[in-house]
Amino acid sequence: MSSDDPLILTREDHLLTIEINRPPANAMNLAAFVALEKALDEAENERNIRVIILTGAGIKGFSAGMDLSDRSGGDVVTLKAQSVCNRIEAMSKPVIAAINGYALGGGCEIAISCHYRFMVDAEKAIIGLPETELGVMPVWGGTQRLPRLVGRSKATEMIILSKRIRAQEAQSIGLVDKICSRETLMPDVREFANALAARPPLAVQAVMRSIHTGVNQGIAAGLQQELDQVKILSGSKDAIEGKTAFYEKRKPVFTGE
Repeated sequence: MSSDDPLILTREDHLLTIEINRPPANAMNLAAFVALEKALDEAENERNIRVIILTGAGIKGFSAGMDLSDRSGGDVVTLKAQSVCNRIEAMSKPVIAAINGYALGGGCEIAISCHYRFMVDAEKAIIGLPETELGVMPVWGGTQRLPRLVGRSKATEMIILSKRIRAQEAQSIGLVDKICSRETLMPDVREFANALAARPPLAVQAVMRSIHTGVNQGIAAGLQQELDQVKILSGSKDAIEGKTAFYEKRKPVFTGE
């Protein structure tokens, strides 16, 4: 893998760690989004990968959002960025954002597309959507996802006032799930990721699909997704293994089949 690659991919057991590798700010351009989309698609289709960790290379930050020097065209990048953020949210395998510094603008939007957020507690570690300072607005899904996490009034306040907040406040409003020190961020994320990866993979994917459908399409669609998914699960080897292990009073071994 070249040092010029926009992403660093590391596989360890059932985990895939994706690092945004675009120093100094890990800002995203079209090529980085294309690479991220490809990595997500491959992870979705690779049985051995059960959980994805998304973070920024280095110690300064997760991502500062859009690379304003990208000459691909703002509309092209925006459409791809929205598509990739939607892809992250729709993944049937959990995606954890390890926010290792600032996550601003599009960086925040990528983070809130993930299913979980762990954030380092450091002076320069801030998160927010400050686009209105430039006379524009968040357009990678921030106006839609932030209200779901923190409520309409708090999200409106943060976006309109361009508020940048630190880990403690982010956790208190439900924007991040866990605060970590610099030293424990990645170990804590991996411990949680491994706990998720130890669960029956087909059941996890069915739950992820059902929740995503209900949140985005409404309860009726979500309930139908539950019915569809449980039919698929009932005949799986994992479901048979789970029941067999229960009756045999042993720990089940799930293979994702």
